[in-house]
Amino acid sequence: MAGIERMAGEFVIEELKKKKIPVFLPGETEYERSVANANLLYRFTRPLCVVQPKNVDHVQTIVKEAKDRGVPITIKCGGHSYAGFSTTDKGISLDLLNMNRVEIDVQSNTVTLQGGAQWGHVYKQLVNNRMNGFIINGGRCPTVGVGGFLLGGGLGPFTRSFGMGCDTLKEITIVTADGKKVTVKDTDNPDSPEGKLFWALCGAGGGNFGVVVEFKMYLQKLSNKNGSVVAGRYTWFPKSDKERSNKTKDKLMDKFMDTMNGFYATRWPDQVTIDTSWICDLKETSSELAVRFLVYYDGTKEDFEKLIADKLGADKAENGGGKLAEQLTRRSMSEKSTRFLHETLVSQWSEETIKAFPTDPTFKLYSSFVFKNDLERIKKITSIIREEMAVFRSRFAGESGLLQVTWIHSGGKASRKDRSASAFRWRDGVYQTYIMLDWKEKWMEGEMRDFLKAFKNKLRPFSIMSRAAFINFPDEVLSSATGAERTYYGNDTKNLRLVKQQWDPDNFFKWKQGIKLPQTAKKTPAKAKRGSKTSAASPIPAEVFNAFNLSPGASSASLGAGNAFNINAFGGPERDFDRKDGLMDGDAVSSDDESPVNEQDLTDELATKQWENYTLPPARSLMNLGSRGVLGLTDLGF
Repeated sequence: MAGIERMAGEFVIEELKKKKIPVFLPGETEYERSVANANLLYRFTRPLCVVQPKNVDHVQTIVKEAKDRGVPITIKCGGHSYAGFSTTDKGISLDLLNMNRVEIDVQSNTVTLQGGAQWGHVYKQLVNNRMNGFIINGGRCPTVGVGGFLLGGGLGPFTRSFGMGCDTLKEITIVTADGKKVTVKDTDNPDSPEGKLFWALCGAGGGNFGVVVEFKMYLQKLSNKNGSVVAGRYTWFPKSDKERSNKTKDKLMDKFMDTMNGFYATRWPDQVTIDTSWICDLKETSSELAVRFLVYYDGTKEDFEKLIADKLGADKAENGGGKLAEQLTRRSMSEKSTRFLHETLVSQWSEETIKAFPTDPTFKLYSSFVFKNDLERIKKITSIIREEMAVFRSRFAGESGLLQVTWIHSGGKASRKDRSASAFRWRDGVYQTYIMLDWKEKWMEGEMRDFLKAFKNKLRPFSIMSRAAFINFPDEVLSSATGAERTYYGNDTKNLRLVKQQWDPDNFFKWKQGIKLPQTAKKTPAKAKRGSKTSAASPIPAEVFNAFNLSPGASSASLGAGNAFNINAFGGPERDFDRKDGLMDGDAVSSDDESPVNEQDLTDELATKQWENYTLPPARSLMNLGSRGVLGLTDLGF
């Protein structure tokens, strides 16, 4: 079978070359640059070839040729997938690198982005045109691809002010599994096939329905008249009195925990976003842990200082809220929005930006959660994090490694849309949180996996519905068979499968955590409603019409108006569980939420002679980047 698949792939390669589409094979410079990965867990992922289309026609040809021959496609935009889903060990890697054009139209208040653009390309347009006060609702890290970000929902520094990135989308152009170019819009009838596809692409679009080649977004305007942003960064190493007092109770650290719990339970106005990362670096011994704060505020420095003082209190004792407020205001500044986009965002996320380059790769594992911020829940979560950081420091003493728990501040305007407004399900979460483990020596992989599994099992009950996670912070051990769809999309899973059925009925765009077709969910066939039938002219099976309470000939007007997938359109009020165990009827029940992980399969199975002879060509001059710090978009090559 492998030989047949390879022959089919080689046939497609020859066809693409005949049509002058850029194709690169193992050993060629562009191939090696494209497949190079900053995460050593995926160091041996080697596709049959890398194709780098230059236009939409190229993409259409690639999809048609690959589908006709049964050759799988993996789509790559920025290549930042935490779980390696922008890499592949089979078929074609479709790298949108060359399709990165960005055009701003001030008259229509829109920006058009090609599917291969990164946020650095986008922000550079605002900077070059000196568009102070304007914001494009994109990502924090300039090297992140616009495609994966927006199709997963999109959490940006101004999500609390403007909504999710996908909430500011106007149009999406996609090449579907049949090779057709389709443009769907926010104004499409939500009951139409196009309206449902737009809904699905806003939160569940990555790799599920086709290759997105273009986005059109609305420009946003900051609310303050100066068009400025208050931004800052502060890393707190809380003091401890355990050693000084020689007591078992550490009053200073208790105060630190009280301060952090109050901070997370605070109801912040929409104009302020404060991300935090709890850090346990085995090399750092001056404090048991550190917390890094990143601030973004749409307003004046004076208003920011008043807000922080009001919310965090006046206790300026060591580890108190007033002390934290003092540092957050001291280490923040007001600047033009263009300077913020060009320089400050890059500096705030410099560690993560550098980690994304394959010049100094490490092993990394991730898992994510969606937390609300009621105080009692927060207290339990932070207590677990502190305890697990102590375990990490003890278990891996003498090693080199990093444990980081990052809280991305969300909610605000994003949470005020109805859950059914898009396929981004977990809008009522206030913190989209992820764990990252980072280490350099391969021998530690097994223990790191064991540690992460125990850690996330303790935190999972506090995530929304005891399962919620964010698709843009994926966990590699999940799969469709073990509930990935429900973890990322909740009760939207059923609706997404119906959209999949309509736009990719052969499941050509298939991947480990992808949306399944309705018939592959192993559902017990429901009894047909009276009058329901599948006409010979209809490509949609009867159960699809039944799910919409429609017969194939019925008017879609009976679904009602309003947002896509009106709750009555699916036969009753929305629930968070369809069964008491939280599974959909007919889904396989697993005693564990993870499939067994074969570490050797994950890392070494794909080694080849070509890889053994491989030397990474320098894609950019990054030799001194880590030592001198990232200064701005130009340092990243934009």
